[in-house]
Amino acid sequence: MMTEKMKFGILKTYVVPHPPIILPEIGRGREKDVNATGTAFKQIAREIAELAPDTIILSSPHAPLYRDAFFMSCSDIDRGDMGNFGFPSIKESLNNDLELADLVLQKAEQNDIPIFADTRENKLDHGSFVPLYFIRKEYKDFEFLRIGLSALSAKTHYLLGQIIAEAAEKLKRRVVFIASGDLSHALKEDGPYGYKPEGPKFDKMVTDILSRTAFDELLTMPKKLINEAAQCGLSSFQIMAGAFDGKDVEAELLSYEGTFGVGYAVCRFVPQKQNSDRQFLELQKTGGKTEDPYIALARHTIQEYISKGIIPDLPKDLPTEMTEKRAATFVSLHRNGNLRGCIGTLEPRQNSLASEIQNNAVSAATKDPRFSPLKVYELEDLEISVDVLLPIEKIKSLEELDPKKYGVIVSSGYRRGVLLPNLEGVDTVEEQVAIAREKAGIAANEKYSLERFEVIRHE
Repeated sequence: MMTEKMKFGILKTYVVPHPPIILPEIGRGREKDVNATGTAFKQIAREIAELAPDTIILSSPHAPLYRDAFFMSCSDIDRGDMGNFGFPSIKESLNNDLELADLVLQKAEQNDIPIFADTRENKLDHGSFVPLYFIRKEYKDFEFLRIGLSALSAKTHYLLGQIIAEAAEKLKRRVVFIASGDLSHALKEDGPYGYKPEGPKFDKMVTDILSRTAFDELLTMPKKLINEAAQCGLSSFQIMAGAFDGKDVEAELLSYEGTFGVGYAVCRFVPQKQNSDRQFLELQKTGGKTEDPYIALARHTIQEYISKGIIPDLPKDLPTEMTEKRAATFVSLHRNGNLRGCIGTLEPRQNSLASEIQNNAVSAATKDPRFSPLKVYELEDLEISVDVLLPIEKIKSLEELDPKKYGVIVSSGYRRGVLLPNLEGVDTVEEQVAIAREKAGIAANEKYSLERFEVIRHE
């Protein structure tokens, strides 16, 4: 039977924070305020020394960050110090595992995952340096591989983790993976970002997910919560989770603290037996509901246009209502909880509802004057809604409006402002009309006419 010392691949992974103040030289006594975190760091350092891995792979939110690609340090050596925190004498130098890096790059290219392989000598960031400070006190006989995060989707981060695990197994490397990342920075009024209720909510949710190894939930956390929590670790944790795809995992939350208004969690993960029910990307492809055909058409059209510059032919299996009826539509795009484009028509202009959707989808993605055209890297986590407009009605007063039920058109001469119904943050008729009026450039003291319409929303 294979002993733990003889195993290869991903042996264990750890989620860790990276507060410089936890280093005694920098903390000068304040490190005692996060003693549980320091104790957990020392524990995992001893565990790693006992495992004696060939390579330690570390993902850091403070490595070079690109929107449309991951960073990988492919220089012979990674060096760094804590000079940015006033202590240049605290320094480290590590040899990189370039053979493993090359295989990860090959597999990433095969899966259309962009990685910038930086062959220049890179300075270790503090998100990497802090965990290494503790590890190197117990164990130094390892090669290193440092990876930066990106603005690519949660699924892409998870897939990168799968690729890393496959590469480690193919080369028979004994690997420990460190997912460096703090939780919310908005836990206290005197913290880095003040207090927001989303801060503790985010930390509670993430530590619960990690403790239960419910890694699929890491991929579907509410984007608004993620943004408001002012966190930096989630994408790092998603890569780590992908390294365990298709396996049961044993987890233990070793510590959690929020002393300085920032969430610090230390968690250990150990792979167990194979389990096909934990192939989360495959389950997402096959286990969910079929996407609404209106959304599917808009999504496919945008993907083809942005990636290839073409508007695709209409699918042959569309519902009859989409190919034989005409209607005005609006296509709205959101990303990370923020509006990314919205274009529509008040009267049908195309010969079918399906063509109307395609035309407005391309316009929302590329012609909304408030935004730059979509980039390829933004496609995977794009949220799309399609509103099909019902007949427009003229009305005489605000009493005939309801912002949750009716959209509104405010007109004065050739100027026309439109606002869809049931929008987040628009709760009163007065707000709805004011926004539509301002969009049209109609002053508050000008005369204007009102129209209303209902929609059938697909999202």
